[in-house]
Amino acid sequence: MSEASDSVQAAIEGELRLLQPEVRSSPELLDELLHPEFREFGASGRYWDRTSIIEALLEGEDPGPRPVVVSGMDGVELAPGVVHLTFDTELDGRRVHRSSIWRRTKDGWQMYFHQGTLFGG
Repeated sequence: MSEASDSVQAAIEGELRLLQPEVRSSPELLDELLHPEFREFGASGRYWDRTSIIEALLEGEDPGPRPVVVSGMDGVELAPGVVHLTFDTELDGRRVHRSSIWRRTKDGWQMYFHQGTLFGG
């Protein structure tokens, strides 16, 4: 496997971990996976920073229902240590296109940016 493939695979593994309910309810695991400068534009239209998303997840105000069906996950290494992932999620007819930027840091791979956009009906 090439270094780029290894990087994409590491980002995919991180993304899939973040979709797990046990990770989304753990301050330690969220701290590990979310970059200190994390930002998100949610499918709800809401803007989240790292602090607000962690607080919402820990208070049970999850911005998206879980578990979800994930499809079409693909990634590309934009630069050394920077990966862009795209994929779709679906739950109870709510379909969302998703896009994430992951960065390799001294602490491992961390999500730097995320955006969700509703689609379909």
